[in-house]
Amino acid sequence: MLLGSLFMLITAAPALHAQTENNARKLIYRVEPEYPADLKRIGIGGYVRVEATISPSGAVEDATIAGGNPVLAEAAVKAVKKWKYAPLDSKTKAKLVFHFAP
Repeated sequence: MLLGSLFMLITAAPALHAQTENNARKLIYRVEPEYPADLKRIGIGGYVRVEATISPSGAVEDATIAGGNPVLAEAAVKAVKKWKYAPLDSKTKAKLVFHFAP
């Protein structure tokens, strides 16, 4: 799959994975999304797409939901806003895909 070759896999936990298209910036600090216990218990999972704007300092300025289950997406956005990337001279964007597997 062509799109799959564009992603760099970041293993977050055995049941949760995050992928990113943008490897121009090195991720130096990551907080894992909290899988809502009720959804995990009843077997609801899936993919969530998040678009993040990263400041020159490496802080995530903004993270928006681009698709997926809204409850899982909120957990992913909340975590991504705490991530930290290596500094660069300008803002960058990252497209992230999270897989929540019960």
